[in-house]
Amino acid sequence: MVSPSVVARYDTGSPRNGTVVAEIAFEEQVAAYRRELLLHCYRLLGSLTDAEDVLQETLLAAWRGLDGFEGRASLRSWLYRIATNRCLNALRDRGRRVPPEPKPPFEPPPPSRHGDVPWLQPYPDTLLVPDAAPGPEARCTAREAVELAFVAALQRLPPRQAAALVLCDVLGYPLGEAAPMLDATPAAVKGLLQRARATLGRQPSDAGQTSGAGQASVPERELVRRFADAFTAGDVDTLVTLLTDDAWLAMPPAPHEYHGVAAIAAFLRASTAWSADLPVLLVPTRANGQPAFTCRLGGQPAGVIVLTLSGERVRGITRFLVLDEDSLSRFEPRC
Repeated sequence: MVSPSVVARYDTGSPRNGTVVAEIAFEEQVAAYRRELLLHCYRLLGSLTDAEDVLQETLLAAWRGLDGFEGRASLRSWLYRIATNRCLNALRDRGRRVPPEPKPPFEPPPPSRHGDVPWLQPYPDTLLVPDAAPGPEARCTAREAVELAFVAALQRLPPRQAAALVLCDVLGYPLGEAAPMLDATPAAVKGLLQRARATLGRQPSDAGQTSGAGQASVPERELVRRFADAFTAGDVDTLVTLLTDDAWLAMPPAPHEYHGVAAIAAFLRASTAWSADLPVLLVPTRANGQPAFTCRLGGQPAGVIVLTLSGERVRGITRFLVLDEDSLSRFEPRC
């Protein structure tokens, strides 16, 4: 139920404003959880667009079901339960929203392999929760739990396993508290959790070794600067010297991936040959707790590039197609 103390601040005594007062009070109480709920939905869905849709569904369902909230769990846990089940419902009812494959304006070389998470989208660091405080059962750090590699790995799990992993290992809920959120017994959640951990343990890791969000080290900043200089100049020879031997290039929603320095170089040369006469502008930013850039080609929005670093080299380049100004501007630093 809505806190009486919050309602009292807005209640004028007029019966006509009763619903409005309750709605304002509800908005005030849930405002503190909006960002973390959005991030929770993003982790489970892999798409910021879908996460924003499900967050709205979650808050609407919470408002409509407010009379049924008896306070046996905290408001935060109750909201997480609704959000988790809305995500699971979305995945069950509509499946993954697989975007159409974009057609490049040049002939790319054959890919090394095809990616399996084409709906993956980046997440602006400006939307991250600044003071995340996971529970005592959490196994993942806040940085690890938002990295592209982790979010992509969650997408490869069965949805209920992914939900159990996020609730317990990321948010730190004990089995006994996570179970009601999944309408399951603690034993069932433990089984989901064990299978999810085992699957993630068998997957090759694409994780990097970057600084925490907004805390780039001097070597990291220098590496990112050198990458940007080479990229904007179309200097493929210099750019590939910044890569690890096992580097990879991915371009969601296009499924094509290129693995290894030679394959990446071949793709970049084909790409830069096409765009040689178009000025490239990279604006440094951060996404998913990683160094990133917004990219404009010939003055037009072209995408978001997220780097995965390993030591003083670039291990991964993930270029997301973002072609509208409003979406791209969400990633750019605010003055």
